[in-house]
Amino acid sequence: MEMNLRSYLVFVLVALFAAPACAAGLTDLERQRLLAHMEMTESWIADEVEHLSPEQLKFRPSPTAWNALDCVEHLILAETEYWKMFQRTMSEPPSKKGSPSSDIDRMWYGIDRTNRDKTVESEVPKSRFTGAGPALAEFRAIRATMKEYVRTTHDDLRHHMVTDWNRDAYQWLLMVSAHSQRHILQIREIKHSSEFPASR
Repeated sequence: MEMNLRSYLVFVLVALFAAPACAAGLTDLERQRLLAHMEMTESWIADEVEHLSPEQLKFRPSPTAWNALDCVEHLILAETEYWKMFQRTMSEPPSKKGSPSSDIDRMWYGIDRTNRDKTVESEVPKSRFTGAGPALAEFRAIRATMKEYVRTTHDDLRHHMVTDWNRDAYQWLLMVSAHSQRHILQIREIKHSSEFPASR
């Protein structure tokens, strides 16, 4: 009888401490939505540039404007930095406060390009690539790291806040994907320029 009671108490303690950890992780729907958005934008960026000619990839609507390859290089630089920031955020203690913004706010960031802020110097492209293949390979590599994390993590993303950005860690990863959507739209604007080289 004593062993049964002891076993029962162990079971109760395990249930009490294990349940909150499971509940605090991503829900199946959150995981599904974040992965779907990341896969969608990764596919879009490839669809926009992988069939462009060298002349089309390097076309600039104006002397100071970015070309399509610049946009992809910027995403590589930015997403590498965003991932590092995410990792720093997750290494800090969780917050008792939730995000003051909503997931849909992060989604709109990828759609509405009304406000166009100048990027930080560390994320300015330096024309490192001459073709779409190598650029897309690097972009896909950093995305693969993030997607594998999202597929497998049990971390509490909702209670880790990204300092000075008013969003939780889940929304930060959603923003990463939405940020690439902004530059997909930028590439489409480049391709719709009246002087964009014709396909051969």
